[in-house]
Amino acid sequence: MTPDPTTQNPPIQPTVSAYAQPAEAELELSLRPRLLGEFIGQPRVREQLELLLRSAQRRGSPPDHILLSGPPGLGKTSLAMIVAAELEAPIRVTSGPAIERSGDLAAILTSLSEGDVLFIDEIHRIAKPAEELLYSAMEDFRVDVVVGKGPGATAIPLDVAPFTLVGATTRSGLLTGPMRDRFGFVARLDFYDPAELEHVVARSAGILKVDITPEGVSEIAGRSRGTPRIANRLLRRVRDYAEVRADGVVSLDVASAALRVYDVDSIGLDRLDRGVLQTLITAYGGGPVGLTTLAMAVGEEPDTVEEVAEPYLVRCGLLARTSRGRVATPAAWQHLGVTPTPAASGRLPGAATHSVQEHSGTVPMALWGDQE
Repeated sequence: MTPDPTTQNPPIQPTVSAYAQPAEAELELSLRPRLLGEFIGQPRVREQLELLLRSAQRRGSPPDHILLSGPPGLGKTSLAMIVAAELEAPIRVTSGPAIERSGDLAAILTSLSEGDVLFIDEIHRIAKPAEELLYSAMEDFRVDVVVGKGPGATAIPLDVAPFTLVGATTRSGLLTGPMRDRFGFVARLDFYDPAELEHVVARSAGILKVDITPEGVSEIAGRSRGTPRIANRLLRRVRDYAEVRADGVVSLDVASAALRVYDVDSIGLDRLDRGVLQTLITAYGGGPVGLTTLAMAVGEEPDTVEEVAEPYLVRCGLLARTSRGRVATPAAWQHLGVTPTPAASGRLPGAATHSVQEHSGTVPMALWGDQE
């Protein structure tokens, strides 16, 4: 049976994947900011959260439930930890897929103390019975636990201590309306600009004791896809290269050489990204071509192409997802150094050629066509 992409994590692509990798958990924990003042980027979200938390502290009551949405790797988990730290409250951490039954959630909720923070990552993947139980807990701080089955089943109401739920999701569109409406504060995290990523890289380099030049910082930040998690991962890989093949100092030349070894080009594309574009252009004349056909030609699963490669290619303006299939944009031909054929030129989306600015980290949105 083909896995349902809405209920499973996309396949992990090394180096420039924005999804967390199990081996990185301990390292990521050491790099996480502890307080709002240490959190880099997302200025509007930080300001709104600070107002929410400070007002709750003055009232002496838990703040409204918080929903954080956005692409992976932007700091949703870090902000959840920061909420607990700012409130000086314990935090319980779980994830949507781990809550399979309503009883699992009831056990967690009834063990909370007043003022605790409950963090549910990937909350859109929580089981339906558990979600329905969560409604009353969020709204009335009460859960009804059903004991027995059939006509003899009885519902036992249990009080839940007032708590704050922090939910994180990479797919807010999959949340049901009743769930979304019960969050008093909803924030979406955006991709980082190059200057913010440079601060992230410099801060992480200080924590990891990496000797790095400003030019090296800029080089890593410019290839990080606007994502702090990728920036930190690239920093560690470049550090390894500098320690083994250089003098330990991460300069512009060392960072460039290291990232070439790891197949990360000047705008953050890796081997899979370039393989998708090259196949689309060389084998299919720039498209349009269907997702399944393109994935087979690349030698990957369709879910891998759609969930791992396409989002960044579309965001860079290198790929258009149209009703007829995937199409390489003018910027894709330009980035690969290929001149469009006359036949391909007539199929290219958009009348003007869109260029990709190297090292800027700022990329245009591709707005051509609809998703296949």
